[in-house]
Amino acid sequence: MLVTIGPVETAAVFASLTSGIHRAHRASLAFRAIAVASLLLLAFALAGNLFLVLLHVSLPAFQIAGGILLFLQALTLTFSKSGLSSISEGEHREAELPGDIAIFPLAFPIIAGPGAPSAIVLLMGRVEEWLSRGAIIGMLGLCLVLTLAAMLATDRLMDLLGKTGADVVGRVSGVLLAALAVQFVLDGLRAAF
Repeated sequence: MLVTIGPVETAAVFASLTSGIHRAHRASLAFRAIAVASLLLLAFALAGNLFLVLLHVSLPAFQIAGGILLFLQALTLTFSKSGLSSISEGEHREAELPGDIAIFPLAFPIIAGPGAPSAIVLLMGRVEEWLSRGAIIGMLGLCLVLTLAAMLATDRLMDLLGKTGADVVGRVSGVLLAALAVQFVLDGLRAAF
């Protein structure tokens, strides 16, 4: 969850999107974006596997598909240009206009991009007991709190890491996410056969 949400990468994009017209409203935008992303990811955590059953999609099939999506996100993190790995140039330009950017693009696709819902459904599908599911939801909450803290401290964090440091964190996260994605695909193949 930590690498799919990416608190440092999110803070870098947040700093870029809020450097102009949205700067005075950073805290409000950060809290609202985290709230929306939390609701979205919690819905995927609690109902994602039920939704798969309703669609007649097996968990191994979703593991393979989710692993491929996570791998594509890992490639984007590893090889993309600095700070904009989660959104396109057009989305970035739209976010710089006056208006509310808490839901789009902050909550989705920056915080709860395609990788995070896939990862939470895959993680919840790996466990059966409620204690383990609670632990996964707790880890999701911790990742979102870290992301909020990074967004609120974006100026200090970017001063500390600099552009190069933020890029290194993003690229290392991409490599870790690629390994996790391959593991999901292998688990799906093993379960399917």
